[in-house]
Amino acid sequence: MDANKFTNAVNRVEQSCPPIWMMRQAGRYQPSYMEIKESYNFEQMCKLPQIASKVAMLPINDFDFDAAILFSDILWHVEGLGLPLKFDPAPKFEFHLNEDNWQNHTDVEKAMDHLDFQQTAMATTRDILPDHKSLIGFVGGPWSVLNYALGGNKVSNDFKTTYLTEVIIPLMVKSIRAQKVAGADVVMIFDSGLSNISKAYYENTYLPMLEQLALIGNVGYYSRDLPKGSLPKVKKMNFAGIGIDSTEDLAKTLQTHKNGFVQGNFNEQHMLLENKLYHYELDKWLDSLDGVDTTGWICGLGHGIHKTTPTRNITYFIDTVRNRFD
Repeated sequence: MDANKFTNAVNRVEQSCPPIWMMRQAGRYQPSYMEIKESYNFEQMCKLPQIASKVAMLPINDFDFDAAILFSDILWHVEGLGLPLKFDPAPKFEFHLNEDNWQNHTDVEKAMDHLDFQQTAMATTRDILPDHKSLIGFVGGPWSVLNYALGGNKVSNDFKTTYLTEVIIPLMVKSIRAQKVAGADVVMIFDSGLSNISKAYYENTYLPMLEQLALIGNVGYYSRDLPKGSLPKVKKMNFAGIGIDSTEDLAKTLQTHKNGFVQGNFNEQHMLLENKLYHYELDKWLDSLDGVDTTGWICGLGHGIHKTTPTRNITYFIDTVRNRFD
């Protein structure tokens, strides 16, 4: 058996203990992260490859996670398309996309040139990552990225379809391929901004777009606020795996999704509870998997680690999972 637990999960190789990886596992909850942030702002931490790789390694060094993830942000793609962006500390665009200016923001090749720092950071991280650890790349979900680009601007679904089809999807295809060349074992699509998409549009128009990304290979898809009842259709797609938030039934998903890995999905808010309640909720969640075939499971949270999460709770989570399954 391969010593790389993440690779085993992606390939659905049976193993006793699942790999552990959490979204936002490098972040403000870590004292080591805040030390670096005293010398560099967020943009510098992302765009200086040596610093980005150092930050990506913090969770590996501090907690022994089974995979590192590119330290970056989903919005650099939008900046590359010509929408000036700054983090202060939340992301703020100088102006937003609309139906009058969109043709000024369609240069995919220019955007890829802008994103060169991501590929360099990926390769740099790969070079210093132990062989038994995996490396994850990521892009934002096309719909989620478009939401940010539009801000509050109201546009038609026809316009959204045109911009997604002609600009964002081609950019994501190139970005995913470039990250894989740079060393990513899997590239995740993080689609957390789906609350304003209709079920009909999601299933009939958007999923065929996502299929173009899935067919690249070794591409995973995490979604939040999926239209009710759409998860079965996501499972049928050609993704290497899916991530689910804490509203979904993990045991049921593991039992019904056999075409790739399943990532998730402990409620990240439970990590903020006082010790006794937190331990109770974690045990209850793990108990729900008794008797369930966990082949293909990547253990983690329903969303990203909250910035106020105590580091002791991360350590406890990892130790508890490994003690339960090893």
